[in-house]
Amino acid sequence: MLLESYTKNIFRPECNPSFESLHCIANLGQDVSAALPYLNAELGGTRYFKDPPAMMLHVHGKIIKVGATEIAINALEDEAEAEKILQWLKNEINRVWEEKDTITPSEESRAKPQIFEILKLLPKTNCRKCGQPTCMVFAAQAAEGGRGAEDCPEIDPENREKLETYLAGFTFG
Repeated sequence: MLLESYTKNIFRPECNPSFESLHCIANLGQDVSAALPYLNAELGGTRYFKDPPAMMLHVHGKIIKVGATEIAINALEDEAEAEKILQWLKNEINRVWEEKDTITPSEESRAKPQIFEILKLLPKTNCRKCGQPTCMVFAAQAAEGGRGAEDCPEIDPENREKLETYLAGFTFG
């Protein structure tokens, strides 16, 4: 077992303390940098950084950074959700480490949707019916996997289909 322990810190973002979501930073008890290329290959990280070693994941509308000695997670509902994700990552890190002889490591970043390509297909009315202040914010969330064409009530059917097709070309973990 490579990763045995971690300690977590749950907090609201300092830049906007009125946010309802929470963030988590978990300090890992062990250095997992050797496992990161295997984890990246298995989970399809969206970004991989070589120095210092780290990878980004986009899972269920969350951005997760896994580094050598730290895991950071945004947009959490509560501490229980943070613990669930951390346990999943701990299990995945240990699994890929145990199976590393059968996994081809990867330090490649995965292609991700472009915000402006998404924005071109949106109505650009900033109607807020999707719950976001602007279409640009919606496009940024869609590029990260947190929104889909079905989440925009004002998009016309032709552009909805184009956006669905465009986003279908990417995997969000």
